[in-house]
Amino acid sequence: MDIPRALNPRKKWLKRIGGSLLVIGALGGITVFVSRLKPAAPTVEWNAVWSDVVKRGPMVREVRGVGSLVPEELLWVPARTSGRVERKLMLPGARVTKDTLLLVLSDPAIQLAAVESEFQVKAAEARYQDLVVQLRGQRLSQQAQVALVETEYQQARLRADRNEALAKEGLLAGLDLELARSNAELLGNRRKIEKERFDIRSESDEAQLAVAKAEVERLKALAALRRSEVDALQVRAGADGVLQQLPVEVGQHVTPGLILAKVAQPTRLKAELKVPETQAKDVLVGQVVQIDTRNGIVRGLVARVDPTVKDGTVTVDVGLEGRLPVGARPDMSVDGVIEIERLPDALFVGRPAFAQSGSTVSLFRVEPDGKTAVRVRVEFGRSSVSVIEVARGLRKGDRVILSDMTAYDAYDRIALR
Repeated sequence: MDIPRALNPRKKWLKRIGGSLLVIGALGGITVFVSRLKPAAPTVEWNAVWSDVVKRGPMVREVRGVGSLVPEELLWVPARTSGRVERKLMLPGARVTKDTLLLVLSDPAIQLAAVESEFQVKAAEARYQDLVVQLRGQRLSQQAQVALVETEYQQARLRADRNEALAKEGLLAGLDLELARSNAELLGNRRKIEKERFDIRSESDEAQLAVAKAEVERLKALAALRRSEVDALQVRAGADGVLQQLPVEVGQHVTPGLILAKVAQPTRLKAELKVPETQAKDVLVGQVVQIDTRNGIVRGLVARVDPTVKDGTVTVDVGLEGRLPVGARPDMSVDGVIEIERLPDALFVGRPAFAQSGSTVSLFRVEPDGKTAVRVRVEFGRSSVSVIEVARGLRKGDRVILSDMTAYDAYDRIALR
C-alpha cells in the first residue's frame, strides 16, 4: 500500500513567494509601458478654428481706436449772475445765432442795485458840476484880487517915479521919496505873492476836479457793471451753431459759474479716439487716420496725442479732411485706424488675439497633409491691427491655427478633420 508523502513546508512557502514576485514584476512592467505611451491626439473640427497662411511682402502697421465725433469749437455758456429761471425759450437741437435768447432769469436784488447805481451816478455828476461852479467863482475872486493888487502896485510905482523926479528938482523932501519907494516895493512883493497864490489855486482846482471826476467815473463803471448783470439775466447763445444742452429747468435757482447751455458748430467736427496705452507709444502727430462713421470713411490726420493715460487708454485727437458724410453729428460713435508705418518686406501672419509685439507664443502649425497640426514656438515682432510680424519659428507658406487653443495645452499634436 502506497502512502503519499507530505510536501516540505519550506519549499511550499518558497514556491508561493516566487509566484507572487513574478506577478508583481509583470504588473510593474505593464505599468511602465503604459505610462510611457503618449496620449492620443485629440480631434478638432476645421470649421471650429481660425487659421492663416504666413506671407511675405509689404506690411502696413496700424493701430485701432474707438471714440466719437466732437466739435472743434465748443462754447459753454455759464451763468454770469445768480437768479431764478423764469422761461426756457429754446430746446437742444435748435440752430442758434450769437444773439439768440435761450433763457430768461430774474433777481430783484440785482435789478434794484442797478437802479441805485444809476441814481448814484447822477448825484455824483451833480456834485461835480456844483464844484465846477464854486471853483470858477473862487477863481474869479482870486483874479479880481490879483488885478486890484496890480493896479495898486502900478499906482505906487508911478508915485515913486514922480517923487524921485521932484526930489531931484529940490521940490520934495527926501523922507517923502523914501516912503514912496517903500510903498511901491511893498506892493510889488504883494503883487508877486498874489500871482503865486493864483497859480497855486489853479493847480488845487484841477486836483479837486480830478478827484470829483474820478468818483463820477467809478460810479459810472459800477453802474455799467450793474447793467451788465441785469443784461445777463437774458441768457444768449453767444455763438452761431446748434444748441447741444440746456440742463436747467424753469423755477431752478442758478449761481454764478453754473453751466446753463452748450453750443457747438456741427459743421466743424473732429474725431476723439481712445487708443490702448500699449499701442499709443507709436502714435505721432501728422499720421494718417481712416475714420469710419458707419456711413462712410473720412480721412484725417493725428492733431494731438494726450500725454496722460486714463483708464488704460490715451486720447488722440484727429483733424478731419474733406466733407463729412450725411448724418455726421457731435457725439456720434466712430472707429479709427491710425497708420503707423509701412514695412516694404516683412514675414507676417494674421494676428492672434493673445499675441503682442515682441512676445513668444505656442501655435499649432498645420502639417502638409492637412490632417494634423503640431505645436511650435513662434517669436513675433512688430504688430498691427489684424496682422503681426513673424521674427522666427515659421516660414512663408506655413499655415497656423490662430484661434485660442488653451484647451489643448496638454497636447503637442492635434488631429484635424
